[in-house]
Amino acid sequence: MGVELLSKLEHPELSVAEAVDRIETVTTHPATTRKILDEAEKRGVIEREDGIVKTTGGGYVSFQSEVVTKEGEFSCRRCGASISTGYFIKLDAGEHGAFGPECIRKVTGRD
Repeated sequence: MGVELLSKLEHPELSVAEAVDRIETVTTHPATTRKILDEAEKRGVIEREDGIVKTTGGGYVSFQSEVVTKEGEFSCRRCGASISTGYFIKLDAGEHGAFGPECIRKVTGRD
């Protein structure tokens, strides 16, 4: 899921810290985070150089077709806030979320 999330980054370039911020919505385990970055690079999804992650696929998350909204009691996977409306990203690897309205924009690279 982490590799697929990196393949959907809207910005062509991010700092490694910004990429890790997105990966941490999948896992906070440092070794797993490194494995996701390594695997994404191995698959040609990203290139890393001098603390910069460059996307190679040009993919992005379409809010109209790849983000679903659900009502309920959720905790945002990025910031931990309690939310009643959760935004979920539909990926081939599965649904990823819930995110609040600000965090879904950060995770998808819209902010």
